Amino acid sequence: MEIKNNIKFHLCLGFILVFMNIFRRYVTMGHDQFVKKFTVFGVILTITYFITFFSVYALNIKFICPKTLRNKNLIYFIIGLLSLFFIFPAIRYFLEEIIMYSITGVHNYAPESRTFWFYIFDNSYYSLKVILLSTFIYLLFLFLENKSKILLLEVEQQKAELGALKNQLEPHFLFNTLNVFYSELAEKQPETAKGIHKLSELLRYLTYEAKKDYMPLERELKFIKDYIFFYEKRFENNLFIHFTIEGKVNDYKIPSLMLIHFVENIFKHGIVNEANSPAHIHIDISDEHLTLNAKNKIAHVKNYSTQGIGKENLKKRLSLLFDNNYIFEVNQNDFEYNTYLQIPLKK
Repeated sequence: MEIKNNIKFHLCLGFILVFMNIFRRYVTMGHDQFVKKFTVFGVILTITYFITFFSVYALNIKFICPKTLRNKNLIYFIIGLLSLFFIFPAIRYFLEEIIMYSITGVHNYAPESRTFWFYIFDNSYYSLKVILLSTFIYLLFLFLENKSKILLLEVEQQKAELGALKNQLEPHFLFNTLNVFYSELAEKQPETAKGIHKLSELLRYLTYEAKKDYMPLERELKFIKDYIFFYEKRFENNLFIHFTIEGKVNDYKIPSLMLIHFVENIFKHGIVNEANSPAHIHIDISDEHLTLNAKNKIAHVKNYSTQGIGKENLKKRLSLLFDNNYIFEVNQNDFEYNTYLQIPLKK
């Protein structure tokens, strides 16, 4: 739940605050004094105050907090909050001492109280109230949002583990059998033995290692290379796919089994056996991001874009892991399918 976009919550909160303000005046003033003070000028002052209040509230909760707290920029967050101590009186002065005065001919503040620093100081109490309220609400819903994401990630992880368990048929027996085949063929048929070894590593990675949330980027790239290797064996000399990597792998980590979706999608639903229209997968590694571009000719299958990588599931996982700090784009025409992914790297 993103509180900055929840209009109903803001409207409800606004109604409660206005009602509490009026009720407080009624209780503290008493009935007779409250009615006496209930004038057109008093109503206008109340309106201008709440316009100022909710303007600063919206500015903090919609711009300052999301731009600073989500990116953990504490210095910019403090600067933003300090600026609100000047923005609040500026808005109020404009509404009351300029617009309202031009209409009614009456000032809210006396001449000696309309000096710059006194006006800011006198409004600092009201500024602090709205700053603390909006910041607290934003942090509260940020906490609830993150807690919800953690629970969803745990559910997705449990689903993935359950799916992996369903596909495991005595994995130790399988790996031991592959090792026997590898040993028997190592001297007589080294190429076949090499393939068996790669298959064993690939299955072991899927069965055990890839259960972790994050894996070394180098390990993920090796998994993709091994995956492509077996398709090369299958298609022999009739596989046309260009897989390139640019940049230094270093010790970066990425979410496990994130990139394989794009490769798998090409092999399952694209055309990879035409020399004049090869598939392309390019991975670029920078200091902060990993970028993947994939392009392939479309096989004539129905609803291509809804099959393959499971676009909606992938977007859901990306959103849970990176919030809005990622780019995932899909472009498709009658002949070609292009995907673009950019995700942050972590060490």
